[in-house]
Amino acid sequence: MLIDFQHEQQKKFDVLALDILQQPDMYLNFDCISDFYQADWLQQFPKGTVWSVAGLDDGAEQYCIRIEYKMQFLLIDCADNRRSVLYEKSGQQQRNNL
Repeated sequence: MLIDFQHEQQKKFDVLALDILQQPDMYLNFDCISDFYQADWLQQFPKGTVWSVAGLDDGAEQYCIRIEYKMQFLLIDCADNRRSVLYEKSGQQQRNNL
């Protein structure tokens, strides 16, 4: 039996991204940018995952986080006490507006 390691890494990304989408309060509690970079769950994404952050400067109430692996990504937006989490893979989107 052959194991497709890239597919396994994509599944690993899927599991964590969908968990964040479904339970954002467990993951998205940041007071500043260093809180995001030190989050334990961030290290659970597969190797090769990249992320970028805009906002989160010393208590900023508006921020945008993009976490990407290959052709799938998780986009987290927070503005004016409203949060939105979008997950996209192969052109299919799932969204949670809070």
